[in-house]
Amino acid sequence: MGLFSGLEQFGLGKYNDAKLMEEKKEDNTLINAGENQGPKVREEDVLYDKRYTCPVCDISFTSKTVRAGKIKLVSKDTDLRAVYEIADPHKYDVIACENCGYSAVGRYFGKLSTRQMRDIKDQVGTNFRGISNDKELFSYDDAILRYKLALVCSIVKHAKNSEKGYTSLKMAWVLRGKRLTLKPGDTAILQLYEEEMECIANAYACFVEALANEMMPIAGMDENTIKYLMAELARKLKKYDDSAKLLAEVITSKATPARLKEEALNVKALLKEDIKKNGRA
Repeated sequence: MGLFSGLEQFGLGKYNDAKLMEEKKEDNTLINAGENQGPKVREEDVLYDKRYTCPVCDISFTSKTVRAGKIKLVSKDTDLRAVYEIADPHKYDVIACENCGYSAVGRYFGKLSTRQMRDIKDQVGTNFRGISNDKELFSYDDAILRYKLALVCSIVKHAKNSEKGYTSLKMAWVLRGKRLTLKPGDTAILQLYEEEMECIANAYACFVEALANEMMPIAGMDENTIKYLMAELARKLKKYDDSAKLLAEVITSKATPARLKEEALNVKALLKEDIKKNGRA
């Protein structure tokens, strides 16, 4: 199954083999979350319906989102994936218009150019069969489909590489979130891991282009943060020389905050272990 499989249910099966990049012309850091007190809070209890207006078809609709301050941070992965108690907010970050199918992560859902609106209408909206935002909560499968829609829309509207990279990264986080809910031995674990690594590879490739050609901030990150993230993605992809170079730039920069420098040193230690175990690629 390809990364974009499942889109045929929305009338977008032609994108099952889509390529994200255009041709040129778990390791966790634990954080003390405190003890849970009082009645058990459900995922549904921390969600609400937020209203949006689609920039493509001008239809008003609601989409589930997590209430600010209602969930506590439990841990953070080395690639910046935040893990919370009660709910995984990454499942709710894609905003999908139920009328025309235009979808994007919240950071990028805003204004579009005239050409982008036309392309979304012609290449997505004309075939779109609708999507429901009325569910009480989104499953990981619901979220994964929404990320696939967002990636397809990023391809159709010729989004910047920073947007494609950020969307791919967040899809990797959601795939990981689902994978970590499964019991050992589940046959879906390997496929989810492979799709997660495909998303990480796409994110890294897009961020490389963004770092070379776009202005800071990139996906809301300053230069040292994006370089740290890219170093960790490169390590996961066994691009050890690239990872080492980026880590060195972060660690030696006077502009790097102490906390980020400490995280970079932790990844550097992981990198050394990987090289010792696997050898240099």
